[in-house]
Amino acid sequence: MATFKIEGGHQLKGEVTPQGAKNEVLQIICATLLTPEKVIVNNVPNLIDVNKLIFILKKLGVKVEQLTSHAYSFQADELKLEYLESVEFKKDGSSLRGSVMLVGPLLARFGKGYIPRPGGDKIGRRRLDTHFQGFIKLGAKFRYNKDEYFYGVEAKELKGTYMLLDEASVTGTANIVMAAVLAKGKTTIYNAACEPYIQQLSKMLNSMGANITGVGSNLLVIEGVKELKGCTHTVLPDMIEIGSWIGIAAITKSEITIKNVSWKNLGQIPTIFRRLGIKLEKRNDDIYIPAQDSYEIEGFIDGSLLTISDAPWPGFTPDLLSIILTTATQAKGSVLIHQKMFESRLFFVDKLIDMGAKIILCDPHRANVIGYNHESQLKATTMSSPDIRAGVSLLIAALSAKGISTIHNIEQIDRGYDKIDKKLRVLGAKIERID
Repeated sequence: MATFKIEGGHQLKGEVTPQGAKNEVLQIICATLLTPEKVIVNNVPNLIDVNKLIFILKKLGVKVEQLTSHAYSFQADELKLEYLESVEFKKDGSSLRGSVMLVGPLLARFGKGYIPRPGGDKIGRRRLDTHFQGFIKLGAKFRYNKDEYFYGVEAKELKGTYMLLDEASVTGTANIVMAAVLAKGKTTIYNAACEPYIQQLSKMLNSMGANITGVGSNLLVIEGVKELKGCTHTVLPDMIEIGSWIGIAAITKSEITIKNVSWKNLGQIPTIFRRLGIKLEKRNDDIYIPAQDSYEIEGFIDGSLLTISDAPWPGFTPDLLSIILTTATQAKGSVLIHQKMFESRLFFVDKLIDMGAKIILCDPHRANVIGYNHESQLKATTMSSPDIRAGVSLLIAALSAKGISTIHNIEQIDRGYDKIDKKLRVLGAKIERID
């Protein structure tokens, strides 16, 4: 188990380039199973979760070639489908939540898809009903081995249909879309997720010969085709990492430029950080954050306390709420953070309270943050990363805290951030990785 040792209280300065989007690339890599032709994917981040998925595809028989440090080619022309029912796969797939998105393309192309109950972050229940209800509506038969926690769907032929998703699940939408592109007839998906990740997946599939309309909306219409061809796809910059760097710049009073952020795909992220009083400038496709001695939280028009909450896109992404919460601990004013989508994601705030933050945890979903306005620093401490986003939030707190902090279990951070310690050192942070 690896550890970060951080000496906080230092201002940073410089430029940083965000990695490729983790949440997009997991979908894109699974989509390469839909064709026997070669698919090239650019801007692939070097992350534990991404590398695990590539490892699983190799075991499945996909020919994977690393072209550069962040580009791969995938060719799924000679698969070993027996691997899907092996003890080996049950172990490999259970360690990665993103492995659930293998099911849709395998079902579409080979008539069967299996998955062990996937792992991932400990942030509350993350049910898979939306995925499998969609497959069943397309004509698949569902089975579940309760003793082994093993899911399976099988179909001789998938047929297009209308479906109203019970929730706008990003991975659920991606899985159903990948199944529907090779189904017979028209599939209409209402209440579909419309995050940039889904838009990117849909654009990639269309470039492979799929027929998907309504991209960017919550109503997708898919005309099934007989086969898909290869393509070249470039992954967007990671909006969650971009938001993390904004928080780091603000809480450490630092001047940072975030390069090539794809502004048009950031949604409300710049707006929400500005509501905390953080100055952001758009310079071409970069974000420039000047050094600020203070940032003041806005209230609502009627003078009431600002509430920041998550919602399906184009609402504010839940993956950045913990970063917003941590950044607010040094703002001027108060804010209510309302985490609606996961019931365990705010439990990390007890670590911030140990560091001296003024936070009232109202219930598992709401936390009231009273900012210090940099008048009193957080105190260094020893802590452990419970999940990706909470881990980075604790890292952000440690960068602003007085003294030396230690964060254990940083493999959780490595699951979502590509060499974040090296990027921080380039900017002047005092951070050391201890294996």
